[in-house]
Amino acid sequence: MDSLAPSGGGGGNGVVSPTETTTATSSQDPKQNLDETINSIQKSLGLLHQLYLTVSSFNLASQPHLLQRLNNLVLELDNMSKLSEKCNIDVPMEVLNLIDDGKNPDEFTREVLNKCIAKNQITKGKADALKGLRKHLLEELDQSFPDEVETYREIRSASAAEAKRVAQAQSMLPNGDVKVKSEV
Repeated sequence: MDSLAPSGGGGGNGVVSPTETTTATSSQDPKQNLDETINSIQKSLGLLHQLYLTVSSFNLASQPHLLQRLNNLVLELDNMSKLSEKCNIDVPMEVLNLIDDGKNPDEFTREVLNKCIAKNQITKGKADALKGLRKHLLEELDQSFPDEVETYREIRSASAAEAKRVAQAQSMLPNGDVKVKSEV
């Protein structure tokens, strides 16, 4: 945590001056707001560690340092509170319940991921079944109506070639994504 290093103006005693505290900006960028809040949390943790060190070796002569560190912690907690008001993060109740139960919140992520994988497998199975049905229907139709199936395949291949040409002309990938040109 480089941000917790002693400041040049603090006399090298490990005290973080209140002027180093991240101030709230007028920026409305959610990522920047979150980063500022995270930095404030890290600073608060550093200040708590410094406070712990001061309290664990407390003597009457270190009382001014203790009071200064307490004041710095209060200022940083106030700053963290102000910054957190700008962050709008929705945490699922399941995650909070897991934390309340003393479990790891990563279990929620794992469960959601496993559910997505299961749904993906079901969807893939359905798509494969539809592809098999299409293939079977084309085989049956080819036996019964060979001329119409040949016309269908010609139309289908012409349509696919046209779609591919249009996609290439628009610099689009076959899956619909647009190619990003790298800037040199």
